Amino acid sequence: FLFLFQAMEKEIIAAFDEGEPSEIMSTAFKLKVTREDIHTLRNLHWLNDEIINFYMNMLMERSKKEGYPALYAFSTFFYPKLISGGYKAVRRWTRGVDLFKQDLILVPIHLRVHWSLVVIDVRRKSIRYFDSVGQKGDKICGTVFQYLQEESKEKRNLELSFSEWILHSMESHEIPQQLNGSDCGVFMCKYADYISRDKPITFSQNNMPYFRRKMVWEILHRQLL
Repeated sequence: FLFLFQAMEKEIIAAFDEGEPSEIMSTAFKLKVTREDIHTLRNLHWLNDEIINFYMNMLMERSKKEGYPALYAFSTFFYPKLISGGYKAVRRWTRGVDLFKQDLILVPIHLRVHWSLVVIDVRRKSIRYFDSVGQKGDKICGTVFQYLQEESKEKRNLELSFSEWILHSMESHEIPQQLNGSDCGVFMCKYADYISRDKPITFSQNNMPYFRRKMVWEILHRQLL
């Protein structure tokens, strides 16, 4: 085990090394991750769209295995498009995907300088907002429900009943919170990781340096540990 850990650590250090920023370190899911992108996983750096979208795709890939909830994750570019252009602008984003056959749907949200997450639990008819600095997301949950309502009418000719759904902005005492100004992206990815395994969210700020290094290895190898 120690040998394995040392080999992994070596790879992580090499990925963090100075090198050509545009060098492609990993490709999958029609996405490319460069050395520059990987460097956003260094301690106290903000994660970028490329890292988050790659990670979300790895979560979807894992969910195909037996024993995991059926999962769909939107790209980080989905929510800004929905906000700016309404349902029409994103209507075709789910071609070939039936959202209502999923157990869980993840919507990563980028609020200018902060990452947060919306989780739609189709099984429990709930939309929850996860924010590592405890901001309220009631309006965001409402926007996502509105989208789901349009999607249901468009694809299934079926009206969703608002009274059957729970929209909830997670309180700061309900989920782990960040204690610095740079780990929101990692918190968001790890909320998604635990939720997509139906596991209670048990990590804390102390786990962040380890999670960052682990994510480097996972992205390089295109698989979750």
